[in-house]
Amino acid sequence: MAEKEKLRIDKYLWSIRLFKTRSLATEACDSGKVKCNDMNVKPSKSVNIGETYEVKTVARRWTVKVTGLLHNRLAHTEAVKYYEDLTPPEELERMKFEASSFHTGKRLSKVGRPTKKQRRDLEGFMGDEEDAE
Repeated sequence: MAEKEKLRIDKYLWSIRLFKTRSLATEACDSGKVKCNDMNVKPSKSVNIGETYEVKTVARRWTVKVTGLLHNRLAHTEAVKYYEDLTPPEELERMKFEASSFHTGKRLSKVGRPTKKQRRDLEGFMGDEEDAE
């Protein structure tokens, strides 16, 4: 049973749902995006209750304190019980600002592509090249 108590940081970050896949969590550790006490962490590092980690994901920077060891991925409502979010308020404010300026890919109304009427008017203004021949 003592073997079950060891938990790798990459598996822990995946199980508490900070990363979508375990390989993304491993990659984040390898590229220096996971730190403990301002030191980069290897993916194989064992997690202990009470440790605090700084994690940089695509969406935001997290500061999490381990409150329990979670070996399997659970629903988000259950997973949040295994860590404490200590992210500074200014980071959360920055995230709100970025979310408000997030581009969804949809065009704003009346901006971009011309309407059918506007295209007809443009064709009339430019002259129909087919009629000129």
